[in-house]
Amino acid sequence: QVQLVESGGGLVQNGGSLRLSCAVSGRAFSAPQLGWYRQAPGKQRELVAIFTSDGTTNYAVSAKGRFTISRDDAKKIVYLQMNSLTPEDTAVYYCTVASIYWGRGIQVTVSS
Repeated sequence: QVQLVESGGGLVQNGGSLRLSCAVSGRAFSAPQLGWYRQAPGKQRELVAIFTSDGTTNYAVSAKGRFTISRDDAKKIVYLQMNSLTPEDTAVYYCTVASIYWGRGIQVTVSS
């Protein structure tokens, strides 16, 4: 059974930083397309950052230069370091594998 469990969200001030973690159980961690999406109120879920099938990373335009995705293969954890956060980054952040398996999501709120 594949499980993805996010942690590290919360409330942060404008300009602050957070690091999200996603623990992935089972063989799903080695699957391609491991990464993060987010969904803000009233908006569609959108890509934030992801490890692609060829092992490279892909970032949303809004995330480039501010967010960094990384992974610890030994611990089976994927991280999202988020810096210079703005209120526009407020959303529920989801960890995903291949857009098939999803975590429950974790709230990130950036106050102005």
